[in-house]
Amino acid sequence: MSTSLNKFISQTGMCSRREADKLIAQGRVMLNGVVAKKGNRVEVGDDVVVDGRRIKNKVKKVYLVFHKPAGVTCTTDQRDKDNIIDYIGYPQRIFPIGRLDKASTGLILLTNDGDIVNEILREENEHEKEYIVGVDKALTNRFLTTLERGVHILGTKTKPAKVWQLKAQLFRIVLTQGLNRQIRRMCEKFGYRVQTLKRVRVMHVKLDNLPVGHWRYLTEEELAKFDFLNPA
Repeated sequence: MSTSLNKFISQTGMCSRREADKLIAQGRVMLNGVVAKKGNRVEVGDDVVVDGRRIKNKVKKVYLVFHKPAGVTCTTDQRDKDNIIDYIGYPQRIFPIGRLDKASTGLILLTNDGDIVNEILREENEHEKEYIVGVDKALTNRFLTTLERGVHILGTKTKPAKVWQLKAQLFRIVLTQGLNRQIRRMCEKFGYRVQTLKRVRVMHVKLDNLPVGHWRYLTEEELAKFDFLNPA
């Protein structure tokens, strides 16, 4: 049984499928001694070399939930002294699924499985992400209603959201997209400045009482609910 080359590379934990496609396009992947091309497939016993290093798809898949503190950056670039990889110190190569900006806190998933990265981040899948947001002044009904209906930022209108007011300057919001600094930009559009931003849920995975700076493995129950990991 063969596997697409980009999937084979992602399953080693090296990178996501999208990043694997870039490596292939750049001529940095060899398949059985020949420069690989997009669309190549890997059979059992095939020899795959990336940047001169032979890779094997024998890495156990890992799925982590991490409560990111403020000040940690969601990058695998270890030249960044605040990178999330060094902070966690996990013994296998892992990478974050998506990102939270440096000032934000809360739930971030990490894995060595490139397949789950693509499925969760693909915008058309409209997976929910839930946040609790604190701002610098009292909320108004008009502001909250506009957030729900969509806000014009970055040359587009944000998709409808679910919004609940929690306190005078605190609200909960559920998004199904992930534009760059989306919540901060949506608030700034109406003169609000975000003071705290915490992600508490991604799809069915919740942060709950996981302490700041700590991580845990996804449970078997949580993994089972990712339909794309358990094809019929």
